[in-house]
Amino acid sequence: MIHPQAIIEPGAKIGKNVSIGPWTYIASEVVIDDDCEISSHVVINGPTRIGKGNRIFQFASIGEDCQDLKYAGEVTELVIGDNNIFRESCTIHRGTAQDKAITQIGSNNLFMAYAHVAHDCMVGNHCIMANNASIAGHVHVGNHVIIGGMAGVHQFCHIGDHSFVAANALVLKDIPAYVMASGQPAKPFGLNSEGLKRRGFEKDTIAAIKRAYKWVYRKSLSVEAALAQISSESEASTELDIFTSSIKQSTRGIIR
Repeated sequence: MIHPQAIIEPGAKIGKNVSIGPWTYIASEVVIDDDCEISSHVVINGPTRIGKGNRIFQFASIGEDCQDLKYAGEVTELVIGDNNIFRESCTIHRGTAQDKAITQIGSNNLFMAYAHVAHDCMVGNHCIMANNASIAGHVHVGNHVIIGGMAGVHQFCHIGDHSFVAANALVLKDIPAYVMASGQPAKPFGLNSEGLKRRGFEKDTIAAIKRAYKWVYRKSLSVEAALAQISSESEASTELDIFTSSIKQSTRGIIR
């Protein structure tokens, strides 16, 4: 149901079975796919594409111009996947011409109240950003990542798959896959073993990742030496490759 007091600009494309509450504004360059539920007092600017089954709660601002002072009105985009939840007062900004002109969010994510996703960010699938968590421009977040309440992530940082960022953490460097981080600035505090168990990782796989973690964080080796030891002593696997690749691909350096 589209409430008669919702404002939908000509050109906006609304799919089937979409609910839009009163006093919500949807701009002309917005595309909303089927089965979405949008509460009252939401602003969706564009160009923005929203997939199926998303829920957007009141006072959220989706697809707005970014806060980067270099932004000069270039055409940029926000793309959102399926089955995400954006709770009250979330702010999700479009990209900038200085990057790829796109902010992209995957599917099955939960953004709690007041969470902020800045321009040019890439967020994977099955992630949780708790209340007031914020990621700055150009941040890349992998899959199955949890970012605790009030945590802040510096621009251009990468956060690897299955990692966990504690509440109030200040992330200034990249976080490898599977790693738990806490503190200001954030430091490593072991593996997210409990999360891996819940997601069906085998015991032997978790043990192999733990051994690799020790080479990086417990042996006083350089990153290059630790990766060499992992390569020479560990049996190759997709799960272990996710860990080592997240380290090799770091451009800011990893938390240590």
